[in-house]
Formats: sequence, structure tokens, C-alpha cells
Amino acid sequence: MKIATWNVNGIRARQSQLQEWIAQERPDAICLQEIKASPSQLPPELCDLEGYWCYWHGERAYSGVGLHLKKSVAPQLPQFAHPPFDFENRIVTVQLGPVTVASVYVPNGGKDFQAKITFLEEIERLAAAYRQEGRLLVICGDLNVARTEMDVHPKERKPNAIGQLPEERALLERILASGGLVDVGRALDPDNDMLFTWWAPWRNLRQRNIGWRLDYVLASEDLARRASSCPSFREIGTSDHAPVVATFDV
Repeated sequence: MKIATWNVNGIRARQSQLQEWIAQERPDAICLQEIKASPSQLPPELCDLEGYWCYWHGERAYSGVGLHLKKSVAPQLPQFAHPPFDFENRIVTVQLGPVTVASVYVPNGGKDFQAKITFLEEIERLAAAYRQEGRLLVICGDLNVARTEMDVHPKERKPNAIGQLPEERALLERILASGGLVDVGRALDPDNDMLFTWWAPWRNLRQRNIGWRLDYVLASEDLARRASSCPSFREIGTSDHAPVVATFDV
């Protein structure tokens, strides 16, 4: 089973890249962030991707998430849902067999840091509830937090930078602990200090791989034990984020 996530930074600007990537990877679940478009703005070939149940949750020019399931693994139209704390079209969930998949776009925090903290706290409560109920959960997306110093290139490490603050990192650790979740990418590649998913769009930072790791696949422990790969594809697309694809042997 493949679960993929990608902050596309504008779905219409990345339309052909997205379609080529999907044709290449054929994920069972596709989580997209920062689509910056309402469903009415999407061309038909994106609004209803061939072979997928599609759900778009966005508004013009800002934020937004998408979540799409391959029809071969979900024969019936699935029910997409939003937790009560959803705002600015930042989270959608769906059931994929016994697993709930969430596509999440955490606020950057630059304009309203408290909104970011509140959103992360709500994700912590959501993850804890799933664990308490014994339900499998996969949280995918742009969490806008670099988990540790290792997740930021040395040239980009700034102790007072939003995304690297101690309180943000502590909250991400609480999400993992409270939800019994595993950071799949890091679990499978624990010593890679060049594993990044976002690069500032200047000075050829992407080409030089001077970046941050902000995009994650967090999975319940029982599912994470069956993960076989979770790379970041720096060479794909022109978004400032790379897609991340987790493969589970189920």
C-alpha cells in the first residue's frame, strides 16, 4: 500500500507535474496540501482524476487540501470528513480499510503563531483519541515543523525561526507520543542528515539540498512496523516542497 503526500504550492501551476507523478507512482492514497483553488476552479482532468475517488477542500488562492483514494482499493465511494477544528481548509480525513488517512496542512505561524499552536494541539487530541480507541491512523502532510536540528541543514538552522522553535518541536513529539505514532521517514532513515522536503526558492538551495524537513507520514505503530520505504523526491516538480511516498507491506 502506497500513501503519498505533497504540498504542491498551487495545484493549477503543478497540474501536469501532478498527473505525471501520479501516473508514475500510482499511490493508493494521495494527500495534497496548499492547493490554492476551489473545486470550481479545477479543470475536469484534475477535479476527477482517472481511477480515483477525489476530494478537494479549498478556496481561491490560499491554503486548501486534497485527498484521493484509488478506486481499486476503495470500490465504494468513501466518506470524507473534517474534524471540528478544521479552519482555512486545512484537514480532511477518510477511511481506507482499517486505516484513517488524514491530509493536513498546518499553519506556518508567521502571521498568527497561536493559531498554529492551537491547530497542533488539536491534532494531538485527535491522535490520542484514535490511539485510545485502538484505531489505525496515518497523518500525512506539511506540518510546518522541522522535528529536530537534524531536520534542518546547518546553513538554515536559526534558533528563533518559526518552524524550529522548541515549543513547536515539543508539540510534534507530543503528537507522536500521545497518538502512538511513528515518523516513518525518519524511522526508516535514522542517520540521514540530508533528508529534506522543503527548500527556500532562492540561491539554488534545492539544487544544493540546503533545506528543511517539514513534510511527514506519521503512522500508528502497528502500521509503521510494516513500512518498507518513505523517501522524499527532491527531483520531482517545481513546488518548493517535494513529494513523500510511504510504502507499507500490507
